Amino acid sequence: MGMKTIYLLIPLAPLFGAILAGLFGKTIGRAGSHVVTILGVAVSFVLSVVVWQDVQAGNTFNGSVYTWLKTGGLTFEVGFLIDRLTVMMMLVVTFVSLMVHIYTIGYMAEDPGYQRFFSYISLFTFSMLMLVMSNNFVQLFFGWEAVGLVSYLLIGFWYTRPTAIYANLKAFLVNRVGDFGFLLGIALIASYAGSLDYAEVFAKRNELASITETVTGWPLITAICICLFIGAMGKSAQVPLHVWLPDSMEGPTPISALIHAATMVTAGIFMVTRMSPLFELSETALSFVLVIGSITALFMGFLGIIQNDIKRVVAYSTLSQLGYMTVALGVSAYSVAVFHLMTHAFFKALLFLGAGSVIMGCHHNQDIRYMGGLRKYMPITWITSLLGSLALIGFPFFSGFYSKDSIIEAVQVSHIPGAGFAYFAVVAGVFVTAFYSFRMYFLVFHGEERYDQVPHDEHHDAHHDDDHGHHGDGKPHESPWVVTLPLVLLAIPSVLIGFFTIQPMLFGDWFGSAILIDAAKHPSMQHMGEHFHGAVAMATHGITTLPFILAMSGVGLSWFFYLKRPDIPAAIQKAAMPIYTLLENKYYFDKFNEIVFAAGARLLGRGLWKVGDQVLIDGVMVNGTASVVGWIAGLVRLFQTGRLYQYAFGMIFGVFALLTLWFNRA
Repeated sequence: MGMKTIYLLIPLAPLFGAILAGLFGKTIGRAGSHVVTILGVAVSFVLSVVVWQDVQAGNTFNGSVYTWLKTGGLTFEVGFLIDRLTVMMMLVVTFVSLMVHIYTIGYMAEDPGYQRFFSYISLFTFSMLMLVMSNNFVQLFFGWEAVGLVSYLLIGFWYTRPTAIYANLKAFLVNRVGDFGFLLGIALIASYAGSLDYAEVFAKRNELASITETVTGWPLITAICICLFIGAMGKSAQVPLHVWLPDSMEGPTPISALIHAATMVTAGIFMVTRMSPLFELSETALSFVLVIGSITALFMGFLGIIQNDIKRVVAYSTLSQLGYMTVALGVSAYSVAVFHLMTHAFFKALLFLGAGSVIMGCHHNQDIRYMGGLRKYMPITWITSLLGSLALIGFPFFSGFYSKDSIIEAVQVSHIPGAGFAYFAVVAGVFVTAFYSFRMYFLVFHGEERYDQVPHDEHHDAHHDDDHGHHGDGKPHESPWVVTLPLVLLAIPSVLIGFFTIQPMLFGDWFGSAILIDAAKHPSMQHMGEHFHGAVAMATHGITTLPFILAMSGVGLSWFFYLKRPDIPAAIQKAAMPIYTLLENKYYFDKFNEIVFAAGARLLGRGLWKVGDQVLIDGVMVNGTASVVGWIAGLVRLFQTGRLYQYAFGMIFGVFALLTLWFNRA
């Protein structure tokens, strides 16, 4: 089998499984649906490992596999760029997707839409692979929109729930805002570079950098990069286009892990990294990226502190960590951003799936105020969730420590405008992350058992997630092996992968030519490399640093507040009610959108209806035309008397008038 065939099979295997489960799900049954989709993703994962080994041996690929059309000098084609950055993303996407597919067998066991769900998540895997494997902007945009479409279908999977329909519409509309900017960026590239192929565009990067955009007066490269990043802001949920992600928790938990932790939301991070040759030419764009990322990292973390829904705590954690990745992009530490993308994919998928296991064990209550003491009932979920939480807060030797501390160090030595605020944000974010992560951990797994205190109306209405037959009032129980096995398999890389990959990924030649950095202007990576003395030394030194002290302070404070003195958080909430109200209303972003954009859209629509439709179209064009015809007919009717002598007089008068005009002209 040739390598080109393998490249094609990697995305097509999940597509084939999705088609079988989607179109023939009733014929092949539940078991058949999960077998074909899991087999398709497993084939993708195994072949991705084969491709990774081939790339490690020095073989890369950049070429077209299908030409769609040629027009005006532009070529629209399907093509693959297989390099070190691509294979890393392929491995992450296929492995996490495989774990989620296996987990879904247990989690969605009683759902009537079982086959449809497997079809969707397999289709998503195909879309994400097409995105990361693309070698041109057309295919990138196809994958970009396809993952958005499947995300829409999955968030609204339970389409009988009004909240789910509202959430998927919100996600779709907010992403369209970002995608409009993304499309503008691609259009600028097509207009000025005359190509949509990455390699050809990057070859003209210096030429693009010398052009000033005619409409805005901006340097063209800055306009391109900011437009592209607006697309990333929508997909990777950066302020102010972040509002869709917390609401997307209305979808089933497996897709929260697959889409909203490990893959789709990191598409923007991957795209900016892939575009590093362009971003390196615009310090303005990098500064914009840095400031947006730092705002997201800190302020979205604050929102995690007050959440009581277990999935929403993890969702706001995802927003904050995406902010960290964006900060790394802003200081030109692209490899660090992708490194954190990889480690985060494993431990955040683990935390989401662990949350889903807790929800199952607690009979689909997901309010952490009514849990507690689950450690003895759910030992596997407990230990894996603890490992995921330690990785998230950046505990030394865990994978999250290496990637998060590298981001903090990269920001500390950067001189890009906004780096000072960004450093404060990412350091303060360490404390906030540790506090809300272990607040959730302690309330769920330790302390007194509160699972029998769930108010009946909340249990069945407000605080349930996946309402498909698991309700009950018995004691918590451990989840079946198809749920716990993916937890264990995700816990292993969550603990180990950072230790083994930090040296080659950050300071070796792991990414090769896939990432381009102007070391003279942006020396962060070079400075970090000079001070790196191995993974063990970094971890042992990390114990003495400010981030470790802040993280442990956050853990200690959450332990004291929620296990020893739960009266203190209640008193703080009462004393700081205005701040609590601000956080509870999510900084009023949703209110602002409703008042300005939603109300504005309604006002515009009403204006177009009243003025455009009723006055102009109906009143002037339709009814007005009829009225003019009626008026003319009424006027003409005055001359239609039926008397012959009046008609003869009219004819004579007409001839006289014509002759007079003729002789006057002559």
